Amino acid sequence: MLKIEHLTKTYGDKKAVDDLTLHIAPKEIFGFIGHNGAGKSTTLKSVAGILQFDSGEITVNGHSIKTDPIACKRDFAYIPDNPDLYDFMSGIKYLNFVADIFAIPAAERQEKIRRYADLFELTSDLAQPISAYSHGMKQKLALISGWMHSPKLIIMDEPFVGLDPKASHLLKEMMREHCDNGGAIFFSTHVLEVAEKLCDKVAIIKQGKLIRQGTMEEVKGDESLEEVFLELEEE
Repeated sequence: MLKIEHLTKTYGDKKAVDDLTLHIAPKEIFGFIGHNGAGKSTTLKSVAGILQFDSGEITVNGHSIKTDPIACKRDFAYIPDNPDLYDFMSGIKYLNFVADIFAIPAAERQEKIRRYADLFELTSDLAQPISAYSHGMKQKLALISGWMHSPKLIIMDEPFVGLDPKASHLLKEMMREHCDNGGAIFFSTHVLEVAEKLCDKVAIIKQGKLIRQGTMEEVKGDESLEEVFLELEEE
């Protein structure tokens, strides 16, 4: 589903991502872990086509983000850690705007908006301008918009930040359902307890370099994910 091959991205003399290779298969929830500045967001933005990178290749469902970005973007949704939405729009206008971009038929979009807005308890707020939304409400709206076109791959940067416990639980269920239906999820998180319970595979990055990856059992062994992460950070 997603192949990152020898990805390198530099800022001046600093290598933010250094020769990173990761493969995310269909039906996998893949967690991406590292401290602030480790290269997680740079990697996700490169996958999403937001950042150009110095070398390497990224393919989504067989399409190159370099040479065929439109085909890639049809197949994925990207949800950043701080959703930068159009504040002048209402919630419902924003969701319809996203649906227009992906040419989602009227009946399908109405059903999805109704279903996900009800699940996130956002229905009564959809007529309000996004400028009046709290951070958590914006995060919920961004999540709904990400699921609108039934993408094969969902890329999320710290998706649980700003969500209340009920919404976090709902998101975890949506993630698992998406992958059970053949999709894939690649997301970064600092919430290691969530990653340990939720992820099929995990990768740990430090100073731009991949230092461990594999199934959750392979990465953590008999320890907790938090213990393994802290040990690797100290090396």
